[in-house]
Amino acid sequence: MRLGVGAALVRGRWVPGDVEVDEGRVSAVGRSGGVPGRLAVPGLVDIQINGYGGVDYLYATPDEYRIAGEALLLAGVTAYQPTFITAAEETTVEALRAVPTAGVGPRVLGAHLEGPFLSPERPGMHPVEHLRAPDVALLDRLLDAGEVTEVTLAPELPGADGLIRRLRERGIVVSAGHTDATAAEAAHAFDLGVTGLTHVFNAMRPLRSRDPGVVGLALTRPDVLVKLIVDGHHLAPETVRIVWACAAGRTALITDAMAGAGRGGGTFRLGDVRVEVEEGAAPVREDGRLAGSVLTMIEAVRNLHALGVPLEQAVDAATTVPARFLGRRDVGVLEPGGPADIVVLDDRLEIRTVLCAGAVGAAVHD
Repeated sequence: MRLGVGAALVRGRWVPGDVEVDEGRVSAVGRSGGVPGRLAVPGLVDIQINGYGGVDYLYATPDEYRIAGEALLLAGVTAYQPTFITAAEETTVEALRAVPTAGVGPRVLGAHLEGPFLSPERPGMHPVEHLRAPDVALLDRLLDAGEVTEVTLAPELPGADGLIRRLRERGIVVSAGHTDATAAEAAHAFDLGVTGLTHVFNAMRPLRSRDPGVVGLALTRPDVLVKLIVDGHHLAPETVRIVWACAAGRTALITDAMAGAGRGGGTFRLGDVRVEVEEGAAPVREDGRLAGSVLTMIEAVRNLHALGVPLEQAVDAATTVPARFLGRRDVGVLEPGGPADIVVLDDRLEIRTVLCAGAVGAAVHD
């Protein structure tokens, strides 16, 4: 099958020509023919998404995972990491047990636990009553309940070193987030094995001239990946440009989306929190705090590109960079022999077709 594109993004560079797919894999790139202005890029990878299409992952059933997956394909996502916000232990355990390990649609990469070991000084929208002090036994119970691939924690909490060591022993990626860590505390955590920063600048100690905090350290550490929400609400355009100037190539776009994403306005839940969504505005809980986003990954790519980032780099931030962060070589790539998880874009960066494992998962436009 030919995709009818004029160029494809292969390992960060544009290769002129069409793409050929056979038996679920890319068999060739650079074929003659194709439509000028049509572009093939790797399927998008969202490593922080709380819900989508009316579905909240903390309470999702298998059928709801299917419904959300179908909606995600329309936005170009072919692999994702469902994220669970802080909740009661039994709720999180049940959510982990419900994560699908196989099925049709976008690939589920494993679960991201955002909490419960977060700073009460920087809870954001996480319910404070469910936050917990570092506890290795509790961590083990959560990890044993399902396939956890990433944990976000506040590394300055007493006892956090033990959590970081246990997570690294079990091969799980560790990020700092919802944290009041100083620069010294952040440096210690990064040296110990924390490799990511969850939604940079949001719900963390701010960067100041003589107190750079966790943000300043992450932006100057080449071994730390920075996760970025580019929805026009969480960060000012100038802030996004600062992050990119410091950390291009190790910045991953995320949506931090909640159930209202892909659904327009209304009242939804993010875990145990009621959230209001108005058209054109960020989701907020009753006290006015931001509560995730309704951003899609393709919108994040467009928004970053609109701020002056070359398209190929903006796409990489939504594909190869998050995949590399999780140590995955089977997603976020488009190359001969690789999986045919592909998004076809037109010259306005609108999605025309989405392939997932070589099958047409979504045809958004004729």
